Amino acid sequence: MSRRGENQTLALPGFIILGFSDSPRLLRLFFFAFFSAMYAATLAGNLLIVALAALDPALRTPMYFFLGSLSSVELAYTLVIVPKMLVGFLALTLDGGAISFVGCAAQMYFFIALGASECFLLAAMAYDRYIAICHPLHYPVIMSRQACVRLLVGSCAGGFLLSLGLTGLVFQLPFCHSRLVNHVFCDIPAVLKLACTDTYINELVIFAVAVMVLIVPLSLVFVSYSHIVATILRMNTAAGRRKTFSTCASHLIVVSLFYGAAIFMYMRPRSTHSPQQDKMISLFYAVITPMVNPMIYSLRNKEVKSAVMRALGKKTDS
Repeated sequence: MSRRGENQTLALPGFIILGFSDSPRLLRLFFFAFFSAMYAATLAGNLLIVALAALDPALRTPMYFFLGSLSSVELAYTLVIVPKMLVGFLALTLDGGAISFVGCAAQMYFFIALGASECFLLAAMAYDRYIAICHPLHYPVIMSRQACVRLLVGSCAGGFLLSLGLTGLVFQLPFCHSRLVNHVFCDIPAVLKLACTDTYINELVIFAVAVMVLIVPLSLVFVSYSHIVATILRMNTAAGRRKTFSTCASHLIVVSLFYGAAIFMYMRPRSTHSPQQDKMISLFYAVITPMVNPMIYSLRNKEVKSAVMRALGKKTDS
């Protein structure tokens, strides 16, 4: 952008999210159609999981309580990012990506809060599988309804409190450079680049929080599944081992997709970041992962498929 254009953005009360504004108009229209379809599939898939977990009596177990909670978090997670991104695809000028200072802070806050909550929730789901497989006799007592609610509330409370600190850490900085956020939403690395002061301490704190949010829960997942694998290997029959592992396979795939993209985005050196690469990674964990997660759970889970068939059967009968 020209110097004149940059000077004009300094007078704005907020920011401008560039997104893919430098791409040809036809390509952006294709992006709009493609990601709109994916977003519709994301909403439909996650709403289906939430409805089944809440309404089907056969799915009122701790595992499906957490699965429904995960889908609820992902619904909110995509609502924070995707609608504004889709509007940006259709914008004819940079003003189409305009967002207020408060709006940018709110978007960052809810994105971090919900993303961190999902990290903790995935660890809680691994703990649930560990208790179910390694301590089946104590499972109903340990994973009572109250215990599940406490794990869910703790996961969300931890995510929202950490996000409050991080968002405050970023938005207390002075922004005296260009207000052009070279990203698809108000993400921390993209907004930090606009600060006109040294951000080393901020980046250090953000890295420490990333370790707390990503590495610690992922370590708990690994510990849980190491015990699960050891228990499965001690089972007498191959059929029993296959059946037990199949209940965990979907969760492992989701964990790999979510944590893999997030760690690559937030824990690699800043010198290796490029705006275009960061945008594509963000699209992966903000759009693609929430869309495929319900598919992974439904396609690999006989109970979910049976619940869908029961729901369709009731609708047909009525």
